[in-house]
Amino acid sequence: MTNELQSLAAIIEESIGDAITNVIYSTDELTIEFKREDTIRVCETLHDDTRLSFEQLIDVCGVDYLSYGEESPRDLKRPARFAVVYHLLSIKHNRRLRLRTYLDDDFPLVSSVIDVWNSADWYEREAFDMFGIIFEGHPDLRRILTDYGFIGHPFRKDFPLIGHVEMRYDTEQKRVVYQPVSIEPRILVPRVIREEGFGGRDS
Repeated sequence: MTNELQSLAAIIEESIGDAITNVIYSTDELTIEFKREDTIRVCETLHDDTRLSFEQLIDVCGVDYLSYGEESPRDLKRPARFAVVYHLLSIKHNRRLRLRTYLDDDFPLVSSVIDVWNSADWYEREAFDMFGIIFEGHPDLRRILTDYGFIGHPFRKDFPLIGHVEMRYDTEQKRVVYQPVSIEPRILVPRVIREEGFGGRDS
């Protein structure tokens, strides 16, 4: 942790301290976690405050913490299943910042930040498509990577590897049709074949 990161965190806490739930230092990175209901206020402050001036939104991504901590020796607990992570850049101050807010498990919803950074447009559509996160106030929230008839959200941890439906072109109907998946699930565990006595005393 550097003095610069501490100074940055102090300014942010002074500006939006009541919205912050956690401050995380990791090597040369600073992560600010905040309350979902304060998304617009937090982002507008980070963008408009001249001491911060995070004028660029580099990325918005969804996270599914469904199985987080299950295979760890530590007792890791997740605040919620879904989260949205924002990566910001201040060209003026040459600083980067990561923001994270946790969403409801059953209906992951958060305000769109497209009015703060218009680059959020396709990032939010991707998070909606892949994770099913709803960005309230987005002017055109629709799928961007999968097909319009796609069922489910493929980056969710409980999404089946083979999917739910497959599509093909039907020559008789002269259109694309959807049908239940017809392929058998692949077994990805390697199969080991050993000949009797191989490597043993009788070989």
